Amino acid sequence: MESNQETYSLRGRTFRTKTDYARAWHDNRVITQIEASLNKSDITQVSNLRRSLENNKIKFESILGQDFLDEIVSLEQKLLTEDTEVEAIDKRATIKKNKLKDKASKSDSNTKLKTKKPKAEKARALDDYDPDMKHEILRELKKAQRRRSILLSVLGLCVVFSVGYLIYYYSYYEKNDIEYSELSTLVKEDSGGTVEINYTEKQDKPPILKKYETLYNKNRKLIGWLKIEGCDIDYPVMQTSNNEYYLDHNYNQEYDKNGSLFLDKDCDAAFPNDNMIIYGHHMKSGKMFGNLNYYSKESFWEDNKEFTFDTIYETGTYAVMYVFRSKIYSEEEIVFKYYQFIDATSENEFNSNMEEMANMSLYDTGVTASYGDRLITLSTCDSSEEDGRFVVVAKKIK
Repeated sequence: MESNQETYSLRGRTFRTKTDYARAWHDNRVITQIEASLNKSDITQVSNLRRSLENNKIKFESILGQDFLDEIVSLEQKLLTEDTEVEAIDKRATIKKNKLKDKASKSDSNTKLKTKKPKAEKARALDDYDPDMKHEILRELKKAQRRRSILLSVLGLCVVFSVGYLIYYYSYYEKNDIEYSELSTLVKEDSGGTVEINYTEKQDKPPILKKYETLYNKNRKLIGWLKIEGCDIDYPVMQTSNNEYYLDHNYNQEYDKNGSLFLDKDCDAAFPNDNMIIYGHHMKSGKMFGNLNYYSKESFWEDNKEFTFDTIYETGTYAVMYVFRSKIYSEEEIVFKYYQFIDATSENEFNSNMEEMANMSLYDTGVTASYGDRLITLSTCDSSEEDGRFVVVAKKIK
């Protein structure tokens, strides 16, 4: 042991404490044992050792371990380079020799050159390791095999899950389409007639249109039907005493992540408000209000300026007036909140709301409204900002 002012040296490294030196001495013994059993001219042994060192299968306690790994990496690269040079020389010699032979001899010679080392040689190379090293290598090979088996199992499960989900996804939406198509067939052609209904509520309501009698009797939460041709929107509109239930229930009152289109709880389809607000999910599949944002492009509005919304009491055709983006604001924020405009208490208030929406509109439709006109607002989520909303406002024209 060499020392100089409380320092110790080993394998070209200097250690300041006895503890560090003891760890280095331990590593030196391990390295010496490995070097004694290592055939430094055998690329297979060197490569296997390098992999074991990189994977920390041989534990070192000091910087000598990293130094040893660097030496083995350099040795491996040197052997690979030498093998490449030898192979090139052999190839040139073989080509020259083959020119003197017939085609059959040439083919046989090439086959021999391409033949890989037999597995028996690899087995003998593994035996060159000391028992501990051989055991470590075999253990790593078994672990690698287990990892491959686990990975294949996981991949298999992922494939099964993905296929199953796709089958469920398409069958779910096909079922959804069929159900709403069947509902639309229950809407009878408008004969202009009405039918009296015995309401459970203690208030007078007008008779409902005969065309919606069957649907209403199946579910008395029905208040109308909205149809926008260009957006593939053709759905019943529901209403309950809260704005929660139809977020995840369909007309048949079954759980459905698409939800339903529904009228704001504070609106009254029997005695229409100044502004009737209808909500619906913006589904990526295009269901409900998934395609409502088509109206963000003026060119789409040019071809789809009107749509129909019938309450169960009267039919209605509406002209699109404003298209804008907004959001849900906190109660403390003093700003125009379109979702609070249902009835105006005065003409001034009505005109003020119209001005706010006109300023927000993405383009000018040329359609305006006066106090006393009846409006409808279609509202859905918009991903352009947090709590964003995409809104289409229309005026009843007949």
